Amino acid sequence: MTSMKTWMAAAALASLAGALLAPGEANAAPITVKDDDGNTVTLQKPAQRVISLAPHVTELLFAAGGGSHVVGAVAYSDFPEAAKKIPQVGSNRELDLERIIALKPDLFVVWRHGSSERQIDVIRKLGVPLFHSEPHKLDDIPNNLDKLGLLMGTEDAARPAAQDLRRQLAGLRSRYANRSPVRTFYQVWDKPLYTLNGEHIVTDALRLCGGENVFAKLPVTAPVVSVEGVLQENPEAIFASAEKNYGGVNLWKPYATLSAVRNNNLFTIDGNLLNRAGPRMIAGAAMLCEKLEQARSHRQK
Repeated sequence: MTSMKTWMAAAALASLAGALLAPGEANAAPITVKDDDGNTVTLQKPAQRVISLAPHVTELLFAAGGGSHVVGAVAYSDFPEAAKKIPQVGSNRELDLERIIALKPDLFVVWRHGSSERQIDVIRKLGVPLFHSEPHKLDDIPNNLDKLGLLMGTEDAARPAAQDLRRQLAGLRSRYANRSPVRTFYQVWDKPLYTLNGEHIVTDALRLCGGENVFAKLPVTAPVVSVEGVLQENPEAIFASAEKNYGGVNLWKPYATLSAVRNNNLFTIDGNLLNRAGPRMIAGAAMLCEKLEQARSHRQK
């Protein structure tokens, strides 16, 4: 276990590194952005050694043109292909703090989850700037690209990538505007039965397509619900990913009175396109829209 003395020494080294800027860099204009917490992140020069603490963050950094700047990433950072070669610094459960120190990062891009607060508190002791990436809306994804491009000095790659995502979103909004609503259950996992509430970005993707999350009003972001609760809500469509569900949508086939079963609206989706709030989620939203359009076509005339 890394001792506090090691952390204090690392923090001192980080502070010293920040103070000893190369000639000319001291006069350069600082780079300042707001992260998804609303906190100000300021760098004196573009980040060259970035550590990603979430798979969706790794995808964002590559899409923003900063793949060569990423020196460490957490487990499951497997897209694009080049990301698989990045040294791993742990998982969302536990970080390898000694390896992180050895990599000498000048920027962390973090994500909040169940055990992240403790991890983030620890890495803050390094004195290295942190950018919190937590897109709650689809529009936040291209916004993240722009900000990460600024922080890494890769704006020339990040800006057109963000603009392309915004064009795709605008096209989806135009195509599916004013579609009749489809009451939907989004199944994240089935042992126990997890879903997502209205604050989650997946619900924003559903809204884009005219879908209504039947559990949007629950206070917890990723609540556990019961089979009885789903039957009571009687969704017209049900989505589950093949990758993360034991039974997937097959769980619902015995319930013949359920609208989603009766109308053949049990949909299996690619979780990699929807369970990570990275650039590929726009393609995932397009997939959701197509499936919900199928659900509308299955309605009894």
